[in-house]
Amino acid sequence: MSAPHKTYQAIWNGTVVAESDRTVEIEGNQYFPPGSINPEYFRPSGHTSVCFWKGTASYYTLEVDGRTNRDAAWYYPAPSPTAREIKDHIAFWKGVRVLETGKPEPANETPVRGLVARILGRT
Repeated sequence: MSAPHKTYQAIWNGTVVAESDRTVEIEGNQYFPPGSINPEYFRPSGHTSVCFWKGTASYYTLEVDGRTNRDAAWYYPAPSPTAREIKDHIAFWKGVRVLETGKPEPANETPVRGLVARILGRT
């Protein structure tokens, strides 16, 4: 029997923009499967960068509640064979917090407005 997967959330501007128990961790980053993002917050970006072993990364800009976080998420649409497990998976930076669910948040953080909070009317 395998150990249960940890569930992670990517949070920006107090909103959960991605959540999954099937992330892939590489170099300290959690890469979220493409189906785990909330697409209403993601806008394609023309920015790219190159990693010597993963390949060329493409980026998304996040837009949440009228605020923009340019190029805050990246993914590899055609990774090298060595990194094929993260094809199209999304990772975050630029102030996007990636937290394991069920763990307490640091005391000075903005409360999260995710799906459960919306259902309970706590947004």
